[in-house]
Amino acid sequence: MNKLRISIEFLRFLQMRRKYWLTPIVVVLLLLSILIVLTQGSALAPFIYSLF
Repeated sequence: MNKLRISIEFLRFLQMRRKYWLTPIVVVLLLLSILIVLTQGSALAPFIYSLF
């Protein structure tokens, strides 16, 4: 519940302050973190970590 509240508050901040340029950065960071979490235990993990 607390994490959901933080994300809603962040989205409201972006909307109110018109910081739309932050949206692509946040989306890319979220996608990369999801990719790392999903491939953590697989055989692809060494190849993903070598990209960074």
